[in-house]
Amino acid sequence: MVTLRAHAKINLTLDVIGKRDNGYHDVEMIMQQIDLYDVVTVSLIENSNEINLTCSDEFLPTDQMNIAYRAAVLMQESYNLRCGFKIHIEKNIPIAAGLAGGSTNAAAVIKAINRLCHLNLSLETMKTIGFKLGADVPFCIQGNCAIARGLGELLEPIKGLEHTFIVLIKPNFGVSTQEIYQNLNWQNIKEHPNTTAMVAALAEDNRYRVNHLLCNVLETVTFERYPKVHMLKQFVKRYGPDGILMSGSGPTIFAIYKNYDRAKHAVKSLKKHFPQTYLVMTHNVESL
Repeated sequence: MVTLRAHAKINLTLDVIGKRDNGYHDVEMIMQQIDLYDVVTVSLIENSNEINLTCSDEFLPTDQMNIAYRAAVLMQESYNLRCGFKIHIEKNIPIAAGLAGGSTNAAAVIKAINRLCHLNLSLETMKTIGFKLGADVPFCIQGNCAIARGLGELLEPIKGLEHTFIVLIKPNFGVSTQEIYQNLNWQNIKEHPNTTAMVAALAEDNRYRVNHLLCNVLETVTFERYPKVHMLKQFVKRYGPDGILMSGSGPTIFAIYKNYDRAKHAVKSLKKHFPQTYLVMTHNVESL
């Protein structure tokens, strides 16, 4: 049995710089893990190729619709594994939130099976497998903080945002990443993130610069299609965050606080309106 923490992520920047003939978008974004995590436990089922997935959240599918389930099947097929797996996900990351909750579960399953079956796969090999499941899975396997390019699979590790309080606020609805990208006209984007400047600010631990360089080009689409997400961001600004941004395609808004007491006060107040409000910290450790 292997039990792993599957960490969520936020986007400090998210830029779309092109669109391929197949409809997929080229991105350049900085992703940062946080210490909000699901707990994924994987154990072997001998003499069977069955995948048995259970989850603490009854709304999460437990079949091929679940990316963690598909990760186990992919590992079986890729390495001709003659065993099955029992997977249990203790869910803490909200669903369809722009926090890579599904992708990080899949990443944990790949890493757990690598250990259980003594495959000795390298980090790069696991990332390649993960990319077959989703663009965010390679980052979730690698962890910490990185620039993601291409479709999200080309990762450059960088110094992350360390020892920082993050308040996450998710409204009571989800957003489809596919829907947001389909409605994005990338050539009409007016304000792009400055990735180079953000990398430098993180390297120097210049919090003022980091907070002012936060930028996500998907906000324009999500705010238009889901006005409540825009209203949420404006509402959270009342609580004086040092920096604020939407993560991924939304709908989660994250607010950065240097001061713990201010962050705690914001969470206490915001929870009255939005039950899915969390106070977490950034997460930067070795991924293996």
